[in-house]
Amino acid sequence: MSNDRPVTLAVVIGAHGVTGEVRLKVFADDLSAHRRFNGGALTLRSVRPGNNGAIARFAEVSDRNAAEALRGTELTVARDALPPLADGEYYHADLIGLAVVDEGGGAIGTVVAVENFGAGDVVEIERPDGKRFMVPMAPNAVPRWDTRTLTVADGWAD
Repeated sequence: MSNDRPVTLAVVIGAHGVTGEVRLKVFADDLSAHRRFNGGALTLRSVRPGNNGAIARFAEVSDRNAAEALRGTELTVARDALPPLADGEYYHADLIGLAVVDEGGGAIGTVVAVENFGAGDVVEIERPDGKRFMVPMAPNAVPRWDTRTLTVADGWAD
């Protein structure tokens, strides 16, 4: 997988209190393993659970106005800062943008999103005509993927 593309781990959804803390929508299991975000522009001092996400404090943010100004900011780290994966594991960011093919190698579309509604990951695929469909990220539906393509089993792309 490409190690030069930043991976978004959270997004600032607003200020929390008056001392510069921010509310985060978190896309990772644990942010505390990372201290520097956005190429070193933000240094994480603390993070704790909050309502519907987390509450974080950054060294560079000292008041509510500065915290509010970060609303919508994605918190990214370099892909190679993430832990290595075991066989069969993947980061969602590594799937997005992959070309999707059928088992015969015929082009189907592109992975545009990865969702999880509680029963496992589901990839959203966009066809060249703009129509989208979803396929579970399970061996019977996606028998293989690599750094360039994701293969959808026969019958799932109909």
